[in-house]
Parts: sequence; C-alpha cells; structure tokens
Amino acid sequence: MNYEFFLAKRIIGSKTYKSSVSAPIIKIGITAIAIGIVVMLIAIATGLGLQQKVRDKIVAFNGHVIITNYDTNVSDESETPISTNQEFYPNFNQVEGVKHIQAVAKKFGVIRTETDFEGVVYKGVGREYDWNYLKEFLVEGELPNFGESMSNEVLISSYLANRLKLKLNDTFQTVFAKEDINQIPNIRAFKIVGIYNSGFQEFDKTFVIGDLKHVQRLNKWKPDEVGNFEVFIDDYSQLDEKGRAIFKITPSNLDTQTVTRKFLSIFEWIKIFDNNTYGIIGIMILVAGINMITALLVLILERTQMIGVLKALGSSNWSIRKVFLYNATYLIGLGLFWGNLIGLSLLFAQHYFGLLKFPNPEEYYVSTIPVYISLDYILLLNIGTFVVCLLMLLVPSVIISKIAPVKAIRFE
Repeated sequence: MNYEFFLAKRIIGSKTYKSSVSAPIIKIGITAIAIGIVVMLIAIATGLGLQQKVRDKIVAFNGHVIITNYDTNVSDESETPISTNQEFYPNFNQVEGVKHIQAVAKKFGVIRTETDFEGVVYKGVGREYDWNYLKEFLVEGELPNFGESMSNEVLISSYLANRLKLKLNDTFQTVFAKEDINQIPNIRAFKIVGIYNSGFQEFDKTFVIGDLKHVQRLNKWKPDEVGNFEVFIDDYSQLDEKGRAIFKITPSNLDTQTVTRKFLSIFEWIKIFDNNTYGIIGIMILVAGINMITALLVLILERTQMIGVLKALGSSNWSIRKVFLYNATYLIGLGLFWGNLIGLSLLFAQHYFGLLKFPNPEEYYVSTIPVYISLDYILLLNIGTFVVCLLMLLVPSVIISKIAPVKAIRFE
C-alpha cells in the first residue's frame, strides 16, 4: 500500500500530469464536485430552514398539541368552555417531554376605527402564557403584562396596524356580537402596547392578542373556564408519539389535535421540499460522479505506458487500480474542500446578514430566505458524496485489467 500511495502522489504532483491533456479534465471533475457540494448544501440548508421557520410560526400561535372540547365548531372562536380543573393543568407531568401548557380562548370581533373596520379573532391569554415564542416577532413596543386585574393591553400585527392606520399606544374599539343578534353588541376599548410581524399573513391578519379575562366576561364564563389548551413539547420529531400519549390521558369529553393535523395542507406543502432536496442531491452526485469517471478514464489512457511497465514488473491489476483510486480520492477530497468552503461561506453570510429575500414573502410565509446549518447533515452529505463517487469509480478502473503489458509499453 505504501508504494501505491507514493506512486499516486508522484502522479498527482508530477509536472507531466499538471501540463498533460488530462489536466483540464481533472479540473472539470474537481469543479463539478465543488459545484455539486455547493448546490446540495444550499438545497438542504434552505429546505430545512424554510420548513423549520414555517413550522415554528404555526407552533407559536397554536402550540404543538391543541386540547379542545368535542363539538361541531370548526372556526377559530371558542364556543364551549373547558374547566381548568384538570389533572394535566397547570403542570403537565403525566407525559414525559411536555415542557409547557397554557390556557387560551378566542372570540371573533370587529375592530372599528373612524375610517375603517376589520374582522379579527381576539385571542385571550393568561399569566402563564409563554411569550418566548412571539418575542422574536415583536417589531415595536413591548409584550403585554397581565396580572390579577383585567388589562386592556393588546398585541396587534403590523398588517392590521397598517390597514387600520393604527400605531403604538393608540386605542381602538372592538365590537363583539352577542348570541342574540337582536341585542346590542359588546364594545371593548383596547390599547396597543406592542406590534408584531410574524410574516405568516394567515395569522397576522387574524389575531389580536390580549387578556383572557375579556373573553371570559364576554362569554359569561366562570374564572376557571377557558376555550382550549395549547401544549408545547421538547422534541418536534416526537410530535405524533406525544400527541397520542396526550390523547390517552385526557378525559373522554376532550379532543386532542396535533398542529400538523390541524394545518395539514401547509405541512404537506413544506414536505414537498424534501422531495426536491432528494432530487437535487441525486442529480448533483450523479453529475459529479460522471465527471470523475471521465477524468479517471482519461488519466488511465494517458498513463497506459506506466500501467504496462508496472504489470511487466509484476504488479497485480488490483494494486495498479488502487494507485488510480488513491489519485481519484485526492481529487474528490479537493472538490469537497472547495465546495464546502464556498457553500458554507454563502450559507453563513445568508444566516447572519439575510442578503437574499423572497420576492413574494406572503407565498412562503417568510420574507428572508432562512437557512439551517447543522454539522450532522454537513458530515453525512460529505461522507455520502465521497463514498458514492468512489464506488462509481470502481467500475471504470476495471479497464486497467484489460490492458496488456506488451501493447501498453508500445502505446503512444
């Protein structure tokens, strides 16, 4: 093995090799691998980044698992209350992996200003509400602070604020209808203490977030009655498993629904990115492999005389094949090095500076193209590309065994 490796090193470093006919072909092979790695890194990072960003935004407004009453209500409004006197509330200890549970309630209303009006869903939240999920969306002002007494502070989206010409610290009236449409509706005045922008227009144009006590009073509920519970788990990859476990321990009059089931169409849409990514990876590895096969064949033909001499000196076919495979290994490694250097530089630049943005952010639910960078998939991608390309080179290297020593030495 030592002399084979030494010989491969001599071939790579020789002036003849660097100035030979095969030199441009070799460079094309290295470039193909580098470009392939760049494209694959970008495809994986942006695909995973978009999936996680969209998923996190949906979870921020709904939780991973939603616990509701069994009823025929399919709207966002909470109609049938649930008592908070449950074994799983306020601490959900029955299922391992649940990190938080919060009680909320929703009420449909119409924001009315001097010049305009807009239908919204008022989402009432309590003191235990986890604001960390919405904190990153806050663009102006501060998060509401709810205590024992009823608060008129609300969080409104920049989408609604712009449509209704509202700004921070403004007050507005919201009209809430009663069950009997002939009765005078309830009117509540709220003060804007914060403005958020999630980029998810479906939620931004819908939700105004305020004190849960308003919904309880409007619906004439008791202080221990809420619309539904939102459950958050530690590991999203175990969502289905945890969803089933949560369903088993909830009372028979309550239903549980995972966020993926509630927003099935959106999650099915983002799964398409996996298929696209797999397709890109397959094509790029195939292109890189074909280029390396071409480079190896050209190198073998160019070194035909050397192969004949080595065979005449007693070298076996496999030992000579290993010389060229060592050579190819070095070239593949060189392509991987430059591909990773360029690809990761582009990804880190996008991650920290957000240079590239979607032309139509409302279609992708995000404005800036997100990237997800993880050592796991980077290592797997590099190892997989290296192994596949090397395996593809085993077949063309068989041509070495077909070369006769006498004819090879006389080959011009």
